[in-house]
Amino acid sequence: MNTQRWMSIQFFSFFMTWGIFLPYWSGWMIYTKGITVSQASLIMSFGLIARGISTLFAFPYLSGRFSSKIQLNVAGIGTLAAILCYIPASSFAGLLVVTIVLHLFYPTLMPALDSAASVLVQSKQLRHYGRSRQWGSIGFVSVGMILTIFTGMFGDKVIFWALLLGTLVFVCLGFMRAPDILSKKPQVDKTQKVGMLHLFRIKHFGLILIIVILLQAAHATYYNYGYIFLQEIHAPIYLIGLIINIAVIAEIIFFSIADKSFNKFSVGSLLTLAAIGSSVRWILVFAFPNVIVFCIAQTLHAFSFAMGHYAFMKYLIKNIPHAQIAKAQGMYSALALSWSTAVFTIFGGYLYEIEPRYAFIGMIVCTLPAMLFALVYQKLELRKEVLYSI
Repeated sequence: MNTQRWMSIQFFSFFMTWGIFLPYWSGWMIYTKGITVSQASLIMSFGLIARGISTLFAFPYLSGRFSSKIQLNVAGIGTLAAILCYIPASSFAGLLVVTIVLHLFYPTLMPALDSAASVLVQSKQLRHYGRSRQWGSIGFVSVGMILTIFTGMFGDKVIFWALLLGTLVFVCLGFMRAPDILSKKPQVDKTQKVGMLHLFRIKHFGLILIIVILLQAAHATYYNYGYIFLQEIHAPIYLIGLIINIAVIAEIIFFSIADKSFNKFSVGSLLTLAAIGSSVRWILVFAFPNVIVFCIAQTLHAFSFAMGHYAFMKYLIKNIPHAQIAKAQGMYSALALSWSTAVFTIFGGYLYEIEPRYAFIGMIVCTLPAMLFALVYQKLELRKEVLYSI
């Protein structure tokens, strides 16, 4: 199997499970395990903390000692075992413990897959990161639409079995033959074995990290309150799933054309466009609280999330040494995709209780600084190009 197809299959099978877990897991615990909304929120918050610790510390540490293939297989098997532990768990304490264990394994698959893709691109074995990553988005949106049909027919209990089956498929696919470079144990010279803080010595890494943290944190309100906001503005219940998936469809389209259409764009330009698109998205939702405008704003997910993520990957592939990729991915996953979202979820929730629209406009406290920092980085890039041309 060629490398492009292998990477696409891995992304598709993982994000197929993520498309079940992210939108539905809290609801599954509430409706089938009998816990309250506040208990489910607390359980998932502790899971998010565990996710940050796992991706920031455990994942980079293990990446220096085991091959990418072993990491993916172990994390997949650990995830499968943790999901099985939900069967006997019924109390709040039991669900909390199992959820924390699950978050020690499951979310590390995301940076592990991106790290594998980065290594393959750097070694010239993967030509198009975006073309493979789009299959992750396709997996996410397709399983959501299919699951809606089955939950309508059999109830919320089907959510658990869908996640279990999806994870089993991912684990089985993990035993397919991987590209040879991903099966090799990392060979890092002692002089190259440096701590995570060494990343900040790489030119502009700290600035790029701040920008992507702000860009990803700006999605906190949408991820946590988008569903109930659609009910607030009287969206038809049977269309809410489709409306939410407009964002993922926009993401798929972006990743399918990114390598070809945005290849010549600098990282600074991409980050600036992402921040502008994100700002416009939340301003539209605030200014025009109706279903049609919300649907239009959903298409800007291609900028706010997909373009920001693609820009970070482009910077990482170009500037981060092979030995440091896992550390950079772990930091990005923990700070941008976990902890910052947790913090701004609390902020967004406070604003939502005052007025639902305020929770969305409040996200520009992230996007406007991100835009300014991106413009600064863009100027630094231009200055570098001028110096090289002299």
